[in-house]
Amino acid sequence: MAETIVIVGAGQAAASFISRHTRLGSEAELHLIGEEPVPPYQRPPLSKNYLLGELERDRLFIRPPQWYAEQGITIDFGTRVESIERDTKQIRTQNGDIIAYDKLLLCTGSTARKLPASLGGDLPGVFTLRSLADVDTMAPEFRAGRKLLILGGGYIGLEAAASARKLGLNVTLLEMAERILQRVAAPETSDFIRKLHQSNGVEIRESAGMKQLCQSDGRVSGAEMEDGEEIPADLVLVGIGASANTELAEQAGLDCDNGIPVNNICQTCDPDIYAAGDCTSFIRNGRRVRLESVQNAVDQGNLVAQVLSGTDLQYDALPWFWSDQYDCKLQIAGLSTGYTSTVVRPGATHISQSTWYYADDRLIAVDAMNDTSAYAFGRKIIAADKHPSPEEVADPNTDLKALANELISELENPDPKL
Repeated sequence: MAETIVIVGAGQAAASFISRHTRLGSEAELHLIGEEPVPPYQRPPLSKNYLLGELERDRLFIRPPQWYAEQGITIDFGTRVESIERDTKQIRTQNGDIIAYDKLLLCTGSTARKLPASLGGDLPGVFTLRSLADVDTMAPEFRAGRKLLILGGGYIGLEAAASARKLGLNVTLLEMAERILQRVAAPETSDFIRKLHQSNGVEIRESAGMKQLCQSDGRVSGAEMEDGEEIPADLVLVGIGASANTELAEQAGLDCDNGIPVNNICQTCDPDIYAAGDCTSFIRNGRRVRLESVQNAVDQGNLVAQVLSGTDLQYDALPWFWSDQYDCKLQIAGLSTGYTSTVVRPGATHISQSTWYYADDRLIAVDAMNDTSAYAFGRKIIAADKHPSPEEVADPNTDLKALANELISELENPDPKL
């Protein structure tokens, strides 16, 4: 009798797992359960093309809804899983259904952090941007001439600011930290992105202490700052990060620490339960990290499918990310956490550059702004665990392709006599 694999959460990681599983020809029966009433979809376009009205809703779906039935996959969309009973290897849904599993894959993702109700977070006109439903609710409010206040200078807030400006809104962005992108990027990258937004008409306020949101006639009307200033707004977008959805794992008694900790095959502390995507934390460069990225979700979903089919693999993918803002493509390879120094390499034009991160003498990450060459060859060098000198990288006369090929050649043929 074929084993049953139940997947809880219908996001990018689940879609990746199912796609690879079907290609591998496994005989296991799949049961996909998602809390949202739609099949797995792409999230990156939500704050960009979809919010702008440039992408049809159906084109967000990774696979058309009928594909799952055609593959013999049992689906339950719009269904919440209430509990996992590990001793009997069953899950219980909100409808009272009990579903048995042989292997369980948790792809529960993450949820946007909300502003507390005491600060006005539940006022009409206050939004978060994480799901398809979020954007469907928010998009009609994005009308030219209106005042949008964005709380948080991370990627979601900045991407939404770019889309809002394209739609003709007046945008003010508040960042409580000293600079935008402070948690994820060096000052040089923050400076580049700040100038980009300011040149497109966004007012950015850093080290901005907000006291609370204001209301008028039962709807948000702006923000009161700690110094007493009131900033008017017709709508507010809260972009203050996201939290891993670990409630179900915690209920089941699984270890949780900034996500669901997994080993190098995405296995939790229960050998029959795996996890993939935004909800997981794992070891990278000796540190436990949690990544909210398409790359991580796709790669972990792929890995679990191969592991459950009997393939001997371990998760060691190089993280990469991207962000589109106006005409700028920011591409990131590696993780900059723990960097000790940076060098900036000028790009081919005045609107391109790259920031290279070093941990002592080790190259660990690259931010490339409108510089696909720096991204491509930086990623190749980091993946090979090679470490060019900061002087070589910073020199605009250094040919990155030749440098990468030379370093990779040294790796493949370490003995110069051979």
